[in-house]
Amino acid sequence: MPLAPFRILSLSLLTVLGAGCASQTRMPPEARTSLNQTLSGPEAEQYLRVSSNVTPLFGDASKRLLTPYAPEDVRLLDDSKGAPINPGAVERVLPAGTKLRITRVEFPTSWVITERVLYSPRAWPWVYLTEAGAPANAPPLILVMPPNLDRPEDFRTELEKYLSARDLKPTLDALPPAVQEAVREKRLVANMSTDAARMAWGPPETVRRSLEGTARHEEWIYPGGRRRAFFTDGRLARAEEGGNPVAPP
Repeated sequence: MPLAPFRILSLSLLTVLGAGCASQTRMPPEARTSLNQTLSGPEAEQYLRVSSNVTPLFGDASKRLLTPYAPEDVRLLDDSKGAPINPGAVERVLPAGTKLRITRVEFPTSWVITERVLYSPRAWPWVYLTEAGAPANAPPLILVMPPNLDRPEDFRTELEKYLSARDLKPTLDALPPAVQEAVREKRLVANMSTDAARMAWGPPETVRRSLEGTARHEEWIYPGGRRRAFFTDGRLARAEEGGNPVAPP
């Protein structure tokens, strides 16, 4: 039986779309397959290393974005003028130490890009996660990875910025109570260590280091430059958000 005209049109459209969406990954297929099988298999159980925001995944209502950054600092999708698009308001915060499971690692091949929602960061690798104890129908959490990770070891190094195979409860329990609370709420407090600050605000985009006598200074700059944290000898001296202090000494 010949295909109906609309079916022929649909197949033709998919072919054109697939041809027009060049693959955005240079990692060899066998390396991608092995990485997905390992991370979603024997290494699937992970713990959140950084307290992270759960927000909409831009135009994909079936999923949620998991990001350590505030929505206004997310740099994953631009508008027609090149300005970053806000993915949506924070729905909740998953604190560092939350138990998660990797269910899939998806790379932006031509076919995958075609199937993803247009209004989403579809040219980036996605790590699908589920929260321990979440309902079966809960939307998956998506951790978006940089698009230039061409080797499995580079992918793993980047993933380890956000996830840990080791339970972080002992590390968190060793923090002073005020610092534990700040980490859970994604806040910085004076004199917290760089490790605790990273668990609260996530990894900075840029780090500037300097010496003043014997004192070691670091300035952490986050995506977009709106958030900055300043440390002296490994302890938080102050933090700014939009030029305003958020963690005075």
